Amino acid sequence: MFVVMTVVFLSFPRSKYSELERRELADFPKFTIDRLLAGSFTRDVSSWFSDTQPFRDRFMWMSMQLKSRMALNLGDDQVAFHASAPEASVPATEPADSLASGSQEEIVDPQSHALEDGVAKMASRGIIIVGSGPETRALMAFGGTAKGGDAYARMVNRYQQTLGPGVRVYCMIVPTAAEFYTPKKARSMTNPQQPTISHIYSLLEGGASGVDAYSQLARHAGEPIYLRTDHHWSPLGAYYAAEEFARTAGVPFNGLSCYNTHTVRNFVGTMYGYSKDPAIKDAPEDFVYYTPQDESYTVTFVTLTLDKDFNVVGESKPYAAKYFRHYKDGSSAAYSTFMGGDYNQTVVRTPVTNNRRLLVIKDSYGNAVPGYLFSSFEEIHVIDHRYFRHSVKNYVRDNAITDVLLVNNIFNAYSSHVARRYDRILDRPAAPLAKPAGAVKPAVPATDQPTQPDSVQKPVETLIEEPEDTLISNIL
Repeated sequence: MFVVMTVVFLSFPRSKYSELERRELADFPKFTIDRLLAGSFTRDVSSWFSDTQPFRDRFMWMSMQLKSRMALNLGDDQVAFHASAPEASVPATEPADSLASGSQEEIVDPQSHALEDGVAKMASRGIIIVGSGPETRALMAFGGTAKGGDAYARMVNRYQQTLGPGVRVYCMIVPTAAEFYTPKKARSMTNPQQPTISHIYSLLEGGASGVDAYSQLARHAGEPIYLRTDHHWSPLGAYYAAEEFARTAGVPFNGLSCYNTHTVRNFVGTMYGYSKDPAIKDAPEDFVYYTPQDESYTVTFVTLTLDKDFNVVGESKPYAAKYFRHYKDGSSAAYSTFMGGDYNQTVVRTPVTNNRRLLVIKDSYGNAVPGYLFSSFEEIHVIDHRYFRHSVKNYVRDNAITDVLLVNNIFNAYSSHVARRYDRILDRPAAPLAKPAGAVKPAVPATDQPTQPDSVQKPVETLIEEPEDTLISNIL
């Protein structure tokens, strides 16, 4: 066996891309005498050799199968831990109170659709695996407290104050699937998210408004509003949130009967790579999305070019293209249906004539929202807070923006680092493009993984939103 493996590792073609990790693998390092003498060349050769082993994904899959069978079952509680997973304790939090946005007409049990029984596994990277067979679902444990997110709320207030009374600023915080689908016996693995969202909304002032996406999602939790194999919500979940935003903003909104339905079958998303659990790969799902039947709108993109460290090193001239990208069955990139991912700055011009122009500043959860608002605003502008290199204040002024919507998942809304990034782009001169760090790679569709709160235990250090994290940056 040793001889066979030696022959395989030395002579078979080396892997160049990992479908499991959704990233390009290491390139063979460039040779120079200086790098050889410094030891960096041989060190990089070693890293390249390890990263590009033949049949890499196959060996990783075998390892995941083995670890899955080594899970530790904790008896009556029906909770199991993978052999390699850290214990995921989370601090106690305060009881949930109603959302401060005030749009709830009824109190909805956020976990009324959670599994009543069955085994919940704590997999790699703090991912909770629930259910079995084709209904297996992966959930991200939330460790935040009810009093978190102050920095984010202050940032939203600064946006309203800086942009002035002529611009309406809205804040939409999106809970993750763990809030609605964690089994009762496993709820100690994750903290409630409603109290955190309520707390942030209660701090908004100066005219800034919270959009109660939470209650809408809770009411429809019996529908497929979240993806089972991906860390994002589903396009249907984004539809219900967009409907609530339109109500809050006082603009028209088209129902789903005005959309065409499309399905990408056998979709397996990011949670397979994050959890390292083969049960996720064995439970593919349908990725269902919706496109407007009325196509009398135009779309303009500016595509950003990033280097290998995900610094913006260039941007294209504006060009026209389709808003919705169509992926074949089995594609793991289906969530990039909307605008092709995070690296496109987008402007949609519609036939609406109501003198309302919307700017959406978002993380990847926000990608699925604008496509439902083509009947609501004259123009819709979309930028990503991680890659925007200019001043939001100037952009709002130059494009006569009347409404600004900040869309972030609960992890990013909890993060003071994300709030600081939003602050930096609010009112600054145009930032110079970064100098390329190594070979420049073309922009590829990307998502952002929510950031675990700094103040609580991080079961996994890679569950971060930072682009410099290699695994998360290259996902999709």
